[in-house]
Amino acid sequence: MKQYPADFWNERYAEKEYVYGTEPNVFFKEQLDQLVAGNVLLPAEGEGRNSVYAALQGWDVVAFDISTSGKVKAMQLSAAQKVVVDYQVTSVLDFKTDIKFDTIGLCYTHFPVEIRKDAFQHLLKFLKPNGTVIFEAFAKAQLGKPSGGPKNFGMLFSIEEIKDEFPELEFKLLEEKTIELSEGNYHKGKAEVIRFIGIKK
Repeated sequence: MKQYPADFWNERYAEKEYVYGTEPNVFFKEQLDQLVAGNVLLPAEGEGRNSVYAALQGWDVVAFDISTSGKVKAMQLSAAQKVVVDYQVTSVLDFKTDIKFDTIGLCYTHFPVEIRKDAFQHLLKFLKPNGTVIFEAFAKAQLGKPSGGPKNFGMLFSIEEIKDEFPELEFKLLEEKTIELSEGNYHKGKAEVIRFIGIKK
């Protein structure tokens, strides 16, 4: 059985509240604001907070998630903000498009261990040369902390794993950091994260 299947996320996103809030991830916002608007891919996009923010800044947004209830919330948020997001319901390895993207945003994309490296390699096929990856996710040191994240050690990240799983990127920034999360009810408090900005060689 895969960790965190669609049923898990459908149940979580069926909650009335936006479980990770409606504001974009802070690091994603900071980094996106430094780029010239183009097109951006947002995998595992959940309830749409990052995709709606990007669309509001003039980006053409393609997003996907395995959760149908996540898409419902994302469409409600995009309608409220009067922006258009191309949001698909699909698993990561089944995602297909003819578009080549300027940017990919990977915010807490904790894929199951057995597919993770293949998933990232698959996604990077859709990134243009010199395109940018913006990444933030929980580090190995996050295990057991109450501020969020997978309970499976293998689904958390180390810097060595990042280097191994993204060999075609040149890292402008790659760091492990303690931050204060305030993203809805499930990402809240001091957290250990890995962040990077990578450019496709």
